[in-house]
Amino acid sequence: MNKPILAIETSETQCGTTIYFSDEKHFSSTINLKHSHSEKLFESVEYLFKTTEIEATELDSIAVSEGPGSFTGLRIGMSAAKGIAYGASIPIIPVPTFEALAYQLSQILPQGTNFAIANKVNKDEVYFAKFTITSDSYIFADKLNILKLEDLKKNIKGTKVFGNALKMVNGETETGNHFTFSPDPLYIAKWAERFGQERKIINYDYLEPNYLKNFIVKERKA
Repeated sequence: MNKPILAIETSETQCGTTIYFSDEKHFSSTINLKHSHSEKLFESVEYLFKTTEIEATELDSIAVSEGPGSFTGLRIGMSAAKGIAYGASIPIIPVPTFEALAYQLSQILPQGTNFAIANKVNKDEVYFAKFTITSDSYIFADKLNILKLEDLKKNIKGTKVFGNALKMVNGETETGNHFTFSPDPLYIAKWAERFGQERKIINYDYLEPNYLKNFIVKERKA
């Protein structure tokens, strides 16, 4: 790859950006603050452009976390990616959030490890997928889906688990680490470079996040 990738990760609390040239050369800005995406995302991107001394037109593409995750965060990240990509006439690579996180975990967990990612949807449901680490990073062991909270305990028995949904299961679990629940923006870029080249999209007007669940606006009672 001759040109760098700008990566955006806003699927959860983290507001993260990376300009990725290679494994040896990359620049990141990450802010861990609730509800900060709309205020801080463009500040982070602008900071990286100034640091790397490049412009958006010099990018190969923009890799953006497509979900599942926070409805608001994903929408802000995708909108920002579209705006920058449109202005620079470059493609977007939508990156499956759980796959990017699984790829990141595959770099530190032993080959053959079975693990799951479980992130909160609401107080009753979780996003859930199982993975197995192979010699070629990772494979899906189970389709990404939504589980009822009462079914989560059955599915994580004896499995190493990562995700914020673990807070919903008796507060803690001995089989997991709930602090790792969204990918580093660096791995959004690295996933895009390794697995996402065929996902490049130029006509992205109708590109939407993968919410996995319909967004429902609740009306306030008078």
